[in-house]
Order: sequence, then C-alpha cells, then structure tokens
Amino acid sequence: MFTGLVEAVGTVCALEQRGNAARLLLETSLSNQLSPGESLAVNGCCLTVTASNEGVIAFDLLGETLARTNLGGLKTNSRVNLERALRADGRFGGHFVQGHMDTTAEVFLAERNGVDLNLVIALPRAGALYFIEKGSIAVNGVSLTVASLSNDSFGLWIIPHTIQETNLGDLMPGDFVNLEYDMLAKYAVNAARQVSQLSSAA
Repeated sequence: MFTGLVEAVGTVCALEQRGNAARLLLETSLSNQLSPGESLAVNGCCLTVTASNEGVIAFDLLGETLARTNLGGLKTNSRVNLERALRADGRFGGHFVQGHMDTTAEVFLAERNGVDLNLVIALPRAGALYFIEKGSIAVNGVSLTVASLSNDSFGLWIIPHTIQETNLGDLMPGDFVNLEYDMLAKYAVNAARQVSQLSSAA
C-alpha cells in the first residue's frame, strides 16, 4: 500500500528489453534503504526490487506491466517518481494507492500559470465513472485532486512543491502518464452495479 506522496525522483540508467519483458535499472538516493524483495512504486507502479548495488536498483518488468503502464517508454535519463511502501506506523498523507495501474492517458495540456502548473489529461472512457470533481486520482504515482472534469478530459493544478519534488513538471503534451483510479471509488461503483443487477433480477 502507498499514499501517493513521492519520496524521491530516480533517474533511468537503462531499460533492457528481454523478449516480451524488460529489466529496468534506476539510480536513486533510496538505494541504500532498499533490499531485494522490497516493494517500490515507480511512476506509481508497484515493482519488486531484484537487486540494489552502489546507488542503482533493478526491477524485472513483465509484459503485463509494460502493456498497462508508461514504463516501457522510459529512456536513459528519464526521471521517475519513487515511493516506498507505507509502514504500518507511518502517517497517511495522501489517499489509498495500491500501485496497480488501471491505464495510461495522454497529456493534452501542460501549461505554467505563474508558479503553478495546469495539466489537462485525457479522460479514459472506460474509467470515467471513477472521476468526480475534487475526487482523488494518482498520476504517475502522485496523489492529486481532480480540479475540473469534462466529457473527454480532466484538469489538475500542480503546486510548486509538487513540481519540484516529482516528475510532473517534465510533462509535455503528447506524453503518457500512469493512472490509478481511487480505490474507494472503484469499490463504490462496483457495489452500485451489484445492487442494480440484483434489483433487475428480482
């Protein structure tokens, strides 16, 4: 379990293709705090550390991960958001983030407005039910609040601290971001569907 509060930004050393899979190598200040077998959210995607040595950590990416996330498009020197799994005695400052990506979505707009950043991102048709204004969404692993909502997009306002401490300030139109819908919203929508189906069957 994660909270969507990014701890560090790592740098891609290499993404080695291995058939339908890949091996990802990252340089990060968190390397001395991670051991093989531990979980780390990389751009929001929960991955297992397979090796950690001299400031570099490694992960094995399966075909399913590459298909559902933006990790397969990473290049050398790309910056990625990193968050370690939440400790049982830790402070919960964001929202419930599982590290299980639902989809990717295209950035339509990335525009500075004074010191803030306005992002407009494509609204996934299959996931539209999980979005409400002022609701939560994880974008590249960052816990954010939906500021606006239209038929085909949703808007976010990013404050200077988040711009500085994450890779959201690197985004440009045409880039793709990882999205994880709010877990509570998914449960609520599923429960409503179940009630509707039971009522129709009665």
